[in-house]
Amino acid sequence: VGGIYTVIQTKAKITADEWGENYFLVGPYFEHNVKTQVEPCEPPNPAVKKAMDTMKSQGCQVFFGRWLIEGSPYVLLFDIGSAAWNLDKWKGEFWDVSNIGIPFHDREANDAVIFGSLTAWFLKELSCQFDNKPNIIAHFHEWQAGVGLILSRSQKLPVATIFTTHATLLGRYLCAASIDFYNNLDQFDIDKEAGERQIYHRYCMERASVHCAHVFTTVSQITAIEAEHMLKRNPDVVTPNGLNIKKFSAMHEFQNLHSMYKARIQEFIRGHFYGHLDFSLEKTLFFFIAGRYEFSNKGADMFLEALSRLNFLLRVHKTDVTVVVFFIMPAKTNNFNVETLKGQAVRKQLWDTAQSVKEKFGKKLYNALLKGEIPDLNKILDRDDITIMKRAIFSTQRHCLPPVTTHNMIDDGNDPILNTIRRIGLFNNRTDRVKVILHPEFLSSTSPLLPLDYEEFVRGCHLGVFPSYYEPWGYTPAECTVMGIPSVTTNLSGFGCFMQEHVSDPAAYGIYIVDRRFRSPDESCNQLTQFLYGFCQQSRRQRIIQRNRTERLSDLLDWRYLGRYYMHARHLALSRTFPDKFEMEPSAPPKTEGFRYPRPSSVPPSPSVSQHSSPHHSEGEDEDEDERYDEDEEAERDRQNIKSPFSLGVLPQGKKKQHGEYRN
Repeated sequence: VGGIYTVIQTKAKITADEWGENYFLVGPYFEHNVKTQVEPCEPPNPAVKKAMDTMKSQGCQVFFGRWLIEGSPYVLLFDIGSAAWNLDKWKGEFWDVSNIGIPFHDREANDAVIFGSLTAWFLKELSCQFDNKPNIIAHFHEWQAGVGLILSRSQKLPVATIFTTHATLLGRYLCAASIDFYNNLDQFDIDKEAGERQIYHRYCMERASVHCAHVFTTVSQITAIEAEHMLKRNPDVVTPNGLNIKKFSAMHEFQNLHSMYKARIQEFIRGHFYGHLDFSLEKTLFFFIAGRYEFSNKGADMFLEALSRLNFLLRVHKTDVTVVVFFIMPAKTNNFNVETLKGQAVRKQLWDTAQSVKEKFGKKLYNALLKGEIPDLNKILDRDDITIMKRAIFSTQRHCLPPVTTHNMIDDGNDPILNTIRRIGLFNNRTDRVKVILHPEFLSSTSPLLPLDYEEFVRGCHLGVFPSYYEPWGYTPAECTVMGIPSVTTNLSGFGCFMQEHVSDPAAYGIYIVDRRFRSPDESCNQLTQFLYGFCQQSRRQRIIQRNRTERLSDLLDWRYLGRYYMHARHLALSRTFPDKFEMEPSAPPKTEGFRYPRPSSVPPSPSVSQHSSPHHSEGEDEDEDERYDEDEEAERDRQNIKSPFSLGVLPQGKKKQHGEYRN
């Protein structure tokens, strides 16, 4: 699901490169996915085959194959349904071990018990054959996989265990309830909070997994602090999430892709706003927010409030910039709404009319030029052509405002985004400089409205805005960065904290970090508004420079660098489980602090709001800035600097370790 799936899928390549034939992914079997994504094959390791055969002989279906993703790792898949007849017995065994009772109505928790019992059974069959050579490391992600870890430890299997939490159960629930979570971390009565939300058994599974693991890791510093209070254990290692970065051979290829996909989004806008296209598309910026529909956790509430304030600022300063904002958040709908589809049909009809008139016009012009005459432009279009064009213009007249949503929402009276739009009055009026479009479905290249997939859409936009309140990592801004698109994040997201630590002036590199931790909501909202307004003031050239810088940060997010934190966790687990065989180097923890991406010499790329009180600053400053900017020189300096953060070594003397960092 979501980010965890992305982590495991993208990390597979570097882990397979490191471990080769000794790396296996273990998961549940879902037939529809297996048929399209897995190539069945025989296990290369006879011990694995024997363990599988033992389980099959006792009525459990186990599948083996290669997962058809980058790295082609081996996957071992358990069919939970085929083993469900053991559920009561296994729930009893789990109770005996942990005193955690699982209610029968919680399907996900019951499945977790079946999957965990199968995993522990498999590890037992495997370790019996190995007799401590070779050693086994088992890495469990998230509470749904944790039962296998708890059972493995209770049976004292010779297996080094690691548990990674990508988000705590209670953290997500409490933040969604609009509680001031981060200022009260140490105040919560955790058992009571979990009980009130009817997730006490899940919470116990999560907490037991954390405390049973030899090594406990989280994905970011902010989640490490959360885990310390919610799960009562300090993470041993922080393992930031990465991506597989594919560099283009031509440096500016990503800029070309931006232009190409921006043109496709502009086509959609022409249709959606037909009859109201009184703004220049050349001076229109596309902002977007995307992700799970968690209204407050993902910061959609603050984003809408900031858009209302931005609209006011743009109108007061009489700017000619228009901002179109897309909300890509899946909700329950019953298909596209008629008005939106009609918009695209009207646009296509106008295009066809223009083409047919152009063709007639072109022939007459061609014939006149052949005769050596300059045609009389009044005669070149006859009355029929004028009539066709007038009819086309009349067909674009509209008696309603362009819709704020592309689909028919099933419960639109209670939809938080639509209700906020109603409250702040952003209805796509002609006078509004900020236009809003809610697209309550994930994007697809086969859509009749906006035929782009998510990556193409992101490349065509100017700014991703993710002012999250609860975001343990935050793949959405990370994906923007890799594609060279600037983004807004917060210091409550793992990604935002990671960038603050590594980049001395994140805004210059197109990473705007809103302070939601130490400021009031109103101050945070003003800061976000100023970021957006400052972005709107940039010239096209400044945006291009900024995109170049943003794209250069992508090396920081590459698994080839970040994979070493997982390596460190594995080495630590081995040294704790088999201390007589493995010993940790004293300087082992990879260092992420003490390194800063430099401030570019030609900062600022954007006229920051604090710098110019009025949006009309002098042209001279721009020219001066142009002189100082040497892209190749800056790129080379960044490339040199990126080598620094990942040198393994001890922290400098006297350097204060950050809260919750490496206490092993």
